[in-house]
Formats: sequence, C-alpha cells, structure tokens
Amino acid sequence: MPERTETESRKLLGRLRDTLAESSAGQARLDRITHLIADSMETEVCSIYLFRDAETLELCATEGLKPEAVHQTRMRLGEGLVGRVARTATALNTANAPAEKGFRFMPETGEEVFSSFLGVPIQRLGERLGVLVVQSRDARLYSDDEVYALEVVAMVLAEMTELGAFLGEGEALKALHKQAVMFRGQSGQEGAAEGHVYLHEPRVVVTRPVADDPEAELTRLHDAVEKLRLTVDDLLAKTQADGAGREVMEAYRMFAHSRSWIRRMEEDIGRGLTAESAVEKEQSSARARMDQVQDVYLRERLSDLDDLSNRLLRILTGQGHDTGAEMPEDPILVARNIGPGELLDYGRKLKAIVLEHGSVGSHAAVVARALAIPLVIQAERITTEALNGDHILVDGDQGLVHLRPEDQIASAFRDKIAMQAEAQSRYVSLRDKPAEATCGTRINLHMNAGLMADLPSLVGSGAEGVGLFRTELQFLIRNRVPKRSELAALYARVMDAAGGKRVVFRTLDIGSDKVMPYMKRPDEPNPAMGWRAVRVGLDKPGVMRMQMQALIRAAAGRPLTVMFPLIAQVGELTAARKLLLQEVERERRLGHVLPEKLEIGAMLETPSMAFAPDTFFDGCDFISVGGNDLKQFFFAADRENELVRRRYDTLDVSFLSLLKMIVKRCAAAGTPVSFCGEDAGRPIEAVALAAIGFRTLSMRPASIGPVKSLIRRVDLAELKARMDAAEAEGAESLRPAVLDYLRSLS
Repeated sequence: MPERTETESRKLLGRLRDTLAESSAGQARLDRITHLIADSMETEVCSIYLFRDAETLELCATEGLKPEAVHQTRMRLGEGLVGRVARTATALNTANAPAEKGFRFMPETGEEVFSSFLGVPIQRLGERLGVLVVQSRDARLYSDDEVYALEVVAMVLAEMTELGAFLGEGEALKALHKQAVMFRGQSGQEGAAEGHVYLHEPRVVVTRPVADDPEAELTRLHDAVEKLRLTVDDLLAKTQADGAGREVMEAYRMFAHSRSWIRRMEEDIGRGLTAESAVEKEQSSARARMDQVQDVYLRERLSDLDDLSNRLLRILTGQGHDTGAEMPEDPILVARNIGPGELLDYGRKLKAIVLEHGSVGSHAAVVARALAIPLVIQAERITTEALNGDHILVDGDQGLVHLRPEDQIASAFRDKIAMQAEAQSRYVSLRDKPAEATCGTRINLHMNAGLMADLPSLVGSGAEGVGLFRTELQFLIRNRVPKRSELAALYARVMDAAGGKRVVFRTLDIGSDKVMPYMKRPDEPNPAMGWRAVRVGLDKPGVMRMQMQALIRAAAGRPLTVMFPLIAQVGELTAARKLLLQEVERERRLGHVLPEKLEIGAMLETPSMAFAPDTFFDGCDFISVGGNDLKQFFFAADRENELVRRRYDTLDVSFLSLLKMIVKRCAAAGTPVSFCGEDAGRPIEAVALAAIGFRTLSMRPASIGPVKSLIRRVDLAELKARMDAAEAEGAESLRPAVLDYLRSLS
C-alpha cells in the first residue's frame, strides 16, 4: 500500500485543484498553472504546448521562457524534443538537452541557457493533446518521483482540457469537439449518408480528477474492483466451458486480479488522484503501449486491459453504456468496434456506421453489407472526437467521414446524395427488365444474402434468385451453437421469402476472420490460408451434419441447392458430397420428406481447382467462382491488408486468363458457372466478366441496378473484340480497353 504522508505530488495537485477552481479565462489559468508547477518543482521553466492541428504543436503558456514566444513558437509532430515526446507519447528526461538527438534550438524562446529538460505527454486515452515541459539551468536529471509527479499533473491537464478549462484565442485553445474534422478511413460498404452521431459506447467523462480524501478514494477503488471481479466471475460462469469466449473472460479475470495493476492505481491515488483518474491514467498508459506494440497477442492482451478499465470506470462514475442519450432520427453509429449481434440489434434504423477498427471482411462489414448500410472502417480516433448528436457525413465510397462539416462541404455532399438517389430511381425502372445486352446476350443477376432482412431485396432489386446465402451469420451472431430446429425454421423462412426462386445455401464458412464466439480459435500465422470453411466442416463433421439435416428438413419437398466453400482439391468435394448424401438417406429412413431436387455445387476459390481433373467439373451440378478469395490467392495479396488489396487489378490479363480457362472448362463439362463477389457488383468489372463468358453474376442487392443498367447498353461481342485486341497488343490490364469502349457508347 502507498504511504499516506503528504507527498510533493499531492501538494502540487492540491494547489492545482485550487487554481482550476478559480474563475479565470483559459489563458490566465494556463499562465497560473505554469507558474505553480515551476514553483512547486523548483525549476526555472515550465511550458505547456498544445496541438493546434493534428501535426502542429504550439507554445500556449510558459514560466521562464520569453513571453512573446507564446502562441508564436510552433513545431511539427516529431520535431525537436517536444515534438519527439508528442510523437512517442513517452517521457523524455535529460540533463543535457542540446546533446540529445533531434534537439531543435528555438532562439525566440530564450531557452539556450537551460540545460536540463523533462517533457511528458499530455494525453487522454490515447488521444494526444500536447506536451508539458520543465527545464533548468543546472545539468540535472529529474528524479523518478519528479517524473511521476509531472505525469500525474499532465494527466489532470488532459482531463481539464477535455472539459474546456483552457479556452482562449487561437487554434490551440479552441474548444474541443467543436471544429470541423475530416477522417480518412477505408470503405467497408459503399454508399453515402448524412445524419447525427450516436455513440455505441459513450466516453466516460471524469469531472473530478484531483482527490480531496485519498483514503476515501482508495476505498472507492477497492469496492469498484471487487464489484468488477464479481461481474467478470459471473460472465465466466455463464460462458461455455470449451468456448473461445471463456478464454477471453479468463484473461479478464487474470487482469482483474492483477496485483501490479491495482498497486499502480493505489499509488496514483496516494499521489493525489481520484479513483477514476487513477484508472484512466493507467488506461492511457496501456493505450500508449498498445500503439507501440506490433505483436498481435500482446496487443490483444492490452486490449483486454483497456476493456477492463472501461468497465471499472463505468462502475466508479455510474456512467453505464446507456447514458440516456436519445437516438436521433437519422442515427449514424460511431464505435471503436462492434460485434455482428450488437449491430443487428440496431437493425435498419442506422443511416451509416463508422468504426475506428474493423476490416473489409469483419463480421460488422458483412452485416453492414447485408443491411445495405454505408460503412467506413479504420477511422482513427473518431470516438475521441465525436459527441452524441454531432452532425456527420459518411462517404462509404471514398472511406471519408466529415464530422461537424462546414456548410460548403455539407452542401456538396447533399448534391452527391441527390445524384445517387436520382440514379437509384432510374434503376428502379429497370427492376422488371432483363439484364440483356444489345447483342441479345442475357446475363442472370443474382443477389447475395445472409439474413432474413436481406430477402425483401429479392423483389425490390430485381434479382433473379439468391446466388449465395451465407449460413455462417446465424452462427456468428449467437453466443451458442444454434439448434437444428432453429436453423430448419430459418432456412424454411428463407425459401418461403424467395417465393420459388432459387436459393444457393453455402455451408458454414467459418475460420479466417469469421470466428464463432463459442469456438476455440486455433493459433494460426495466416488464418486466411488456414483451418477454415469446408476444412473445418470435414474435420469436425458434427456441426456440418446438423446443418445439412436442417437444410433438408427446411426444403420439405422443395428443390434444395447446397454449395461447399473453399474446395481446394477434388477429395474435399467428394467427402462433403458423401456426407450430404448420407444425411439425405438418414432423413429418408426417418420418414422425413426429401427435397424434390438436390443440386450440389462448389465454390472455386483457389487457383488449384482451375487445374483440377475433369472429374471435378463433371462432378459438380454447378460451380460458383468466389472472386474475393480467388483473387487474393492468385495475386498472393491479403484482401484484409490495405497496403496490397487494391494493388492488383481484376482486369489484369493474367487473372482474366485464369477466369476464361474456368469458363471454358465448365462449358466443356456442361456445368453452369457463376461469378460471385465484390467485382460482380462493380459495373465495369461486371461487363468485362460477362464479355469473357460468365452468364450469371451474384452480388449485393444494391449493385444489381447499376450493373443491369450498364449491361443493357453494351454489345458484349464488341467489348470482347476490344479486349482481345488489347491483349494481343501486349496490354497488362484490359481496364483501359474496357473504359475506352464504354466512353464510345456515350
């Protein structure tokens, strides 16, 4: 336990609390604080630098440097020792500042006479706000106690900055959460939306950073920690014994009982912080370490600690997840991350979604696409900037988010939405017309689905059937394995909603980025090429057999179409087909009605199957080319990796050559083939795929209108001739040739 004597840091915090309580303007308050710190720490200089924008620090107050340098001295992030502290988010303590690497002399400040330097970051939960510096003439190295005291003060300054205690003139002293901010993320789902922010997990606001009674704060901390431990134990008791969820909760429990974590918070309280400020100080440290750690396992553990800290803060402050904030009429959900079940709870009420984390293949992205909701992922730090009710624009096409936009930006954005709405109205008029090219070739356009909520789009979009129904979503959004009866009822409703149109049910495609919360996740260096999809089903046939039984019973005498994902060799299809036929025979023996017709197909997602023996193509009732995985394996480019996923072109001659070979082999075997994936829903790629021989394309419902519109303007024979000519001339990509042809139509 920390000592209960009146420490220097507690004295300093007490004086700081009194200063903050005084009614004075932001600049005057900052000036008093720098004087107070310099006096308490017996240093000649104390300076406060705050960010005026994401890349620039500004000297906002000083005791000891030239006063005329205030608001005039600026430096870039990483520039000089102050910029270095801001960039690394770690303290810098040196007795000889000019000798330090990166030292920058600023003559306008008069700091050349000061040798020692101690700088600590002013940050709150990973959000960098500025740097607090003390300097002395003597070549002194500040003690650990002095470093700690300055870090505690910096943390209090961060809290007060967040609460608007230092408002004044100039960019650096502008009120937080007021300025227009643009976030450049990644597109998770196309579309544009305007609305108001609804935070999935509103920030905890610490309004009382400095303690009046450390003993009382220790009691509050211990009581809250005990309550937290009981909560974690309760969650652990409810978690299935063999589930990955249990491992997560075991990690939570380990942290909740960590003596070092509790001891550090006790020490923070002993130095003058309130219980919630102590929790937040340690949480900020964890987030700063998280930003520096590359190891995935360590990042996950630090993330566990971060989540645990949030739980503890909510217990201490009474600020639960539900803060009573009303959901606006046009809600745009903003979150660090979100699970598929939580996202489905919001349903179609949301206009758009913005996530700090996430990936294009994450569960949230899959659900957002199913609900046709614009999604931007990797919008760094938006949860620290956004407030409930903020005006927000989401451009899912470009991966851009405008928070509190200026009128000019909002006006241009509304024009874009209006143009998209006008285009959609044109597509509606094509709903009942065929996707028939001017040469008379007809292309069948099917939709992808995974939720009952998708099925109304079957009629509204003009889709001719469901080319892919993702059965894994029903497993991912639950905390337990669904019962066979539940699945049978769901699949029956899907068939009912399809109204006799063909529905292709893809068997459970789990693994890689799709991990069930109750399934133990194997430690794999490259999950996308690991234990996933049909490989899991064949190694653990219990769930696959149960799913097959549910599908057979759901059909209840109607035609049934089943497709196996990620077939990489003929033997896998043979084994999966055998398993399905065994279940059909079992259902026959039990007296259940069998499907009127059973089609068994495979997703061709690995280059190996393009070169498979003829028995593969002959043995399939149909083949669906899974373009997303096939392209990533063909180009060895992870589609979750933003550095490479856009590097390779679908219309690259080598990739199109592979696709043409697949089409040719399917034609020779008399096996129907379709193309399923993101590229099928992109009009330019879609007409190119149709030109090389694909007669069925499967895509998200919102893409059917644009794709159909372009197909109806194109002569596929002419387009193919242009593409062939470009290839003969040595083109690496046929995209320019396709674009030239399309321009000639207008």
